[in-house]
Amino acid sequence: MSAVESRPESPRPQGAPRWVAMFYRPATGSWRTAAQSPHRTPVLYALGEMTQTLRARGDEVSVALWGPKDGAWHRFDTPQRETATSQPILEPLPEPGPERSPGQPAKLAERMTGRRHQVLMAGLTKAGVYDLSPEDDTTVQALVERLDEAAVRRVAHWLATAGGAR
Repeated sequence: MSAVESRPESPRPQGAPRWVAMFYRPATGSWRTAAQSPHRTPVLYALGEMTQTLRARGDEVSVALWGPKDGAWHRFDTPQRETATSQPILEPLPEPGPERSPGQPAKLAERMTGRRHQVLMAGLTKAGVYDLSPEDDTTVQALVERLDEAAVRRVAHWLATAGGAR
């Protein structure tokens, strides 16, 4: 656990407060934004999925969850639960009740919407757009709802390419 103890504290994300997940990369000694959204649930889901993937690869996982509190940035404790192997993993979403089957299509649609939102927000971040106005948030949400995943990824790619050209 000495790698975790020697890691620096997560830097506060730039821009207006929103939900942001950050992962520490020991190889580079830096923190990387992994997911962001104005909503907490998609970011927690992304944290859970990424944590499981990194642990499956054998990587050490250090995460930070930032979000709005009283109009300012606040670092939140990451929710954790124990697995059968006693390895803590991040809880992606609350477990649904006993009526699990009927909710599956709605849950999948919510997850896909969250993913499209994260992809678009990542593209905006790479383009250097951090401070989104309420009108910008509405526009992002409209794109997420109207475009399929491939189209959202293409738009995010354009944004990231434009951001790299600066």
